[in-house]
Amino acid sequence: MIITRKGEELEVPGQQPAVGEKAASFSLKDLQDRTYTLADFDNGKPTILSVVPDINTRVCALQTKRFNQEASQLEDVNFVTISNNTKEDQAKWCGQEGVDMIMLHDPENTFGKIYNLYIPEADKFTRSIFVLDQNGTITYEEFVPEMSDEPDYQKALKEAKTLS
Repeated sequence: MIITRKGEELEVPGQQPAVGEKAASFSLKDLQDRTYTLADFDNGKPTILSVVPDINTRVCALQTKRFNQEASQLEDVNFVTISNNTKEDQAKWCGQEGVDMIMLHDPENTFGKIYNLYIPEADKFTRSIFVLDQNGTITYEEFVPEMSDEPDYQKALKEAKTLS
């Protein structure tokens, strides 16, 4: 898959997850060093996985704040943000912005490689959203074609709400 960053083409190697597929398992830590796997979100609720390239950039901040706001209003949906920032980067950003949703860090890029979202030449993930049903099946996906654009929040939220 090819995306752009301010017009520059970047290759996202591999086959990205598709609607109808079971989401691949992963194991990442949150800001309190609790390890989360995909099974931790198998709690009868749909899950939105919001993947951002760098929490310290404007669009990633907007995306994360938007889903944090939605998380405070939708108790029937799991909200998770994943980036390849370090724990320290995420903790500092969350403290400054007052964000308290589940933030998973992946500086080793394991999630990014499992889901084929890692862009080697940028050393970042491609901006994407996955909505998973209660069984971990992907029911919605979005790979934002321009890295500096925001995703379609409404489509992802609408899908999650129909599943809850």
